[in-house]
Amino acid sequence: MSKLHVETIINGEPVEFLCEPHTSLLDALRNEVGLTGTKEGCATGDCGACSVTLDGRLVCSCLVVAAEVAGHEVTTVEGVAEAEQLHPVQQKLLEHAGLQCGICTPGFVVAAKALLDRTPDPSETEVRYWLAGNLCRCTGYDKIVRAVLDAAAELRA
Repeated sequence: MSKLHVETIINGEPVEFLCEPHTSLLDALRNEVGLTGTKEGCATGDCGACSVTLDGRLVCSCLVVAAEVAGHEVTTVEGVAEAEQLHPVQQKLLEHAGLQCGICTPGFVVAAKALLDRTPDPSETEVRYWLAGNLCRCTGYDKIVRAVLDAAAELRA
């Protein structure tokens, strides 16, 4: 089976890679592009660890066929910070101790940023609903939710 040539934009930069027709976006990001921040938790779209945005829409990269991103824009956790400056979501997760083992953290960061891009002043209920597709086995969710609400307040200021 021949490999497919994919041209896309990842984290604002043009990227080209080769992949098998059945390769997931998660595997292509990690193995072909070298962006290992996106994590595999379940490979079934149930945990959110592999969350990325595709043309601004939050998706589980384990459920997207890599070839489908040709001509589209993907943002991974590596594209959230600007240069050396952490995004407020990242900074607030640190400040609120909203991370521990790190497997779920990239997915939460991408999902939280996607929420705040869409809804700058979310309620606690909205944050909890939006992040419901991201599972964490270490922290619980209160610290993560508080961090996202604090990041939203900082972004609005």
